Amino acid sequence: MQTPGTNKMEMVPVNKLLFSLSLPVMFSMLIQALYNIVDSIFIARFSEKALSAVSLTFPIQTLMIAISTGTCVGINAFLSRTLGERNLTKARIIAQHGVLLALFSYSVFLFIGLFFTRQFFEIQTGDTEIIAYGIDYMSVCLVFSISLFGQQLFEKLLQSNGRALLSMVSQLIGAIVNIILDPILIFGLFGFPVLGARGAAIATVIGQFTAFASAFLLHQHYNKELKLSFAKFHFDIAVMKEIYKIGLPDIVMQSIGSVTNFLLNGILLTFSAAATAVFGVYCKLQNFIFMPVYGLSSGILLIMSYNLGARKKERIIDTLRYGILYMAIIMAAGTAAFQFFSNQLLSLFNASVEMRSIGIPALRIISLYFIFEGFCLISQTSFQSLGRGTSSLICSLTRQIIVLLPASYVLSLRGNINQLWLAYPIMGAASLAVCLLLWRDVYKKNIAPLNSK
Repeated sequence: MQTPGTNKMEMVPVNKLLFSLSLPVMFSMLIQALYNIVDSIFIARFSEKALSAVSLTFPIQTLMIAISTGTCVGINAFLSRTLGERNLTKARIIAQHGVLLALFSYSVFLFIGLFFTRQFFEIQTGDTEIIAYGIDYMSVCLVFSISLFGQQLFEKLLQSNGRALLSMVSQLIGAIVNIILDPILIFGLFGFPVLGARGAAIATVIGQFTAFASAFLLHQHYNKELKLSFAKFHFDIAVMKEIYKIGLPDIVMQSIGSVTNFLLNGILLTFSAAATAVFGVYCKLQNFIFMPVYGLSSGILLIMSYNLGARKKERIIDTLRYGILYMAIIMAAGTAAFQFFSNQLLSLFNASVEMRSIGIPALRIISLYFIFEGFCLISQTSFQSLGRGTSSLICSLTRQIIVLLPASYVLSLRGNINQLWLAYPIMGAASLAVCLLLWRDVYKKNIAPLNSK
């Protein structure tokens, strides 16, 4: 057991610590976003309708990731706070319950993948070719999604104890495997059959299984404080409640994003299938811009959660200041890329003339909200690390349900798809105002009372 004041989470300068925790995660997330983009690039060259099918699959994938990452956020924050309190016995119990939650979550999506994939696409489109491609892709991703849940769990367990570099290694291995297999399985290279969208899904699953195995082995070997053993395991409902007290708002927030994407696809289909393909391309590119902020957020969550347990007020404030500064730099770069290189970005996806006519203004208009979105993401993570999950939920509800969807629908009635994209900057401005109001209350009740020691 560590003595007070010896853990790097409360001793290393915040700026250096934030870099050391966040950079490996940023890098691994960028690699993950890159192979998702590569996945879509190859699918686009196979068929534009296959790309549309994958775009329609995005909401269910978002839901799956929402449940996985949201649960892991709860585990991660709870673990980090418990380690800050130097309670290793309780920390091991939290890790054990994390495994059970991953298995339960997987069972839900296994059921959906086996019995409801066709219905999912038929309620969105009547195009039989898109439906066929979608079933091929989504059924594989869901039936074998244990790889995703296992990968994310063990990577987060590594991160929670300050071993973000090891987490990055496992993700990098999985990403490389996926990128190598994508063209081979999609186009049938080296004697393999042409599998199209199904090949892309198989490549993704194999990459995830590789990352899962790597993260598990690294966890068991290096994360000895949290090494898993179920010999004396006892189910503790209080542990489950605390995990979901922190993580459930994150699950709900990201699930709202899934519902939002599903409904936006419905609105876009009233214009054309190419519009949904453009939206799918945007989502992939957006992830590449936002992933560094998510990586930054993971470092912020760990540092703020730990120092909340250790009651280090100045370190919490410094973490927030540095986080906002680095977020602003990342988002400014992303906005510039979308503003000045939108045509080149669409070219990566073999965009048709119709896709370019829709996509170029779409990328330029939507990117205007990036800086606001970045601040809200940092705020939501900070709220969660301070035990204010409800504040995170309010921020997310404002952004997507209260503002984005109604604005998108109203603007779509004008019949000009370029005007529809203005819903994103509108959402950004509204959510910024809400986050600033929430911060006043969070600071007063959760940060100001802490003793500075």
